[in-house]
Amino acid sequence: MATKRQSPLLPQPKKSRPASALKPADSSASTGLQKGEKEQQEAIEHIDEEILKVEQKYNKLRQPFFQKRSELIAKIPNFWVTTFVNHPQVSALLGEEDEEALHYLTRVEVTEFEDIKSGYRIDFYFDGNPYFENKVLSKEFHLNESGDPSSKSTEIKWKSGKDLTKRSSQTQNKASRKRQQEEPESFFTWFTDHSDAGADELGEVIKDDIWPNPLQYQLVPDMDDEEGEGEDDDDDDDDDDDDDDDDEEEEEGLEDIDEEGDEDEGEEDEDDDEGEEGEEDEGEDD
Repeated sequence: MATKRQSPLLPQPKKSRPASALKPADSSASTGLQKGEKEQQEAIEHIDEEILKVEQKYNKLRQPFFQKRSELIAKIPNFWVTTFVNHPQVSALLGEEDEEALHYLTRVEVTEFEDIKSGYRIDFYFDGNPYFENKVLSKEFHLNESGDPSSKSTEIKWKSGKDLTKRSSQTQNKASRKRQQEEPESFFTWFTDHSDAGADELGEVIKDDIWPNPLQYQLVPDMDDEEGEGEDDDDDDDDDDDDDDDDEEEEEGLEDIDEEGDEDEGEEDEDDDEGEEGEEDEGEDD
């Protein structure tokens, strides 16, 4: 009896696949990548720590220089107010009365804490002035216990009627340079503003730009003076031209005088010749 053949239309039993083909892709590459990223992050943190150590060492080495510089600056009248007025960002915060108050500023010091990551302090030293009682105004920036940036500052003891942070906006003199048409918020408001210590632009500008090299702003030429010098130069040029014209006229006058002198000498010679000829004629008659 012939064997019964299975119909090709009937469903065929599925062949089982090797167990290895059913496993997900090998995760060793992913694990290696994560490990590499972790090592890289640790290396970056280590580099940052080393950079901070170098900065701390460098700051200590610079202190004697800063001390000597402060002594020299103290001998220059209005050094710091001139520096602030000439700085494009700081000057935008200065009103007329702020400038008057800053004329009493004698010294500025920036101190970075021993652990640089924890922050820094800026001290402003003032002579006696009609605005406030403080001899020193300070503002410091640091990280609090949670690691968030924060700031605190000296309370300004304003004299009666001299609180510059409470003044109303006033229209500026049109001729006043480096100021907007309206009075900006007082520079001294900065000492009471602790809203966003992590983005305190003025503190960063003073610490990173002005403090390392204030001389670059103290020596900025006054634009009004430059314009005045330019006008003086033009006047000098005009005067020089006038002098040159006068010199030419004087030279021409001298030439005219010389020519007249030559003519007179020529006439005198002719008179002498005529006199001599007359004498000779008289001698012949005799």
